Amino acid sequence: MENVTHTLIGLMLARTGLEKTTPRGAAMMMLAANVPDIDGIYYFVDAQRYVEYHRTYTHTLLFMPVMALLPMLLVRAKFSWCSYAAAMIAVLSHLIVDWVTFYGIPMLLPFSDHRFRLDIVRLYDLWIAVILIGALAATAVFEVARIGKPGAARRGFAWGSLLLFLAFGCGRLLARQRAVETLSAHSYEGARPLRVTALPDPVHPLVWRGIVEGDGFTALTPVDLTREFDPGAARLYHSAPRSPALEAALATRPFQVFTKFSQVPFATEARVPEGIFVQLTDLRFGTPEAPGFVTVSALVDPNGKVLRAGFGR
Repeated sequence: MENVTHTLIGLMLARTGLEKTTPRGAAMMMLAANVPDIDGIYYFVDAQRYVEYHRTYTHTLLFMPVMALLPMLLVRAKFSWCSYAAAMIAVLSHLIVDWVTFYGIPMLLPFSDHRFRLDIVRLYDLWIAVILIGALAATAVFEVARIGKPGAARRGFAWGSLLLFLAFGCGRLLARQRAVETLSAHSYEGARPLRVTALPDPVHPLVWRGIVEGDGFTALTPVDLTREFDPGAARLYHSAPRSPALEAALATRPFQVFTKFSQVPFATEARVPEGIFVQLTDLRFGTPEAPGFVTVSALVDPNGKVLRAGFGR
């Protein structure tokens, strides 16, 4: 998830009382809630390395104790087991919040490279932002108006926002399960789906973006849980079959990085004057017409030689 949300969650955790474990405790907690994204520096290198290395080892349970030390050093925190535990909690919050998105994190590296994901929130979620910013604003109003005991509003709204965030996540999890069941209960092109994926809508918590994978086809369709589902409204796409050109592209480093990361790959091929243009898109982040940022392509000549390959179109 984006770093404003991570920062606000770190601040809310600090205000529950964890900031008292050390001087500059709130700063430590906010930094700790963001520190796993230190690997985001690869964004400024190139797209391939960003996809390959972002949200990898810094987002693992094994490296969490090391990640917790960095913000403590940055704010010159007074080291104690209590302050260290507080920093660990903030780092863990980052892993949990990234886990519930559809990006996913390989939290068990180096023992497993499986990307754990719940697909219940987007990288940018309007309602989570409303919950956290609302708690921040309400706290400011109560403190300016001097309502209640000093510090009570900070703790109360912090706990309230975190519990509301948890309740929102549970509600989204139930809604996603219902969306998956709805998608799985229908046929597409006269065939049952082999795998279905439901991704959250940017705004409406009861609207989901369905991805249905079948034998030789992929269907993209919205799922509105407040209305009757119409499978006939799905847009059908046919992925390119395995071919010598695709096999040649898959042997290149950019395509290997992509296939390791991608969860819903979709292949297309097009003949061009130089040969065959091969493209793989991760349908979590785009469509065949508008592939999004997680896309890899290659140009393969008629003899099967890859002329160029890389991320982007």
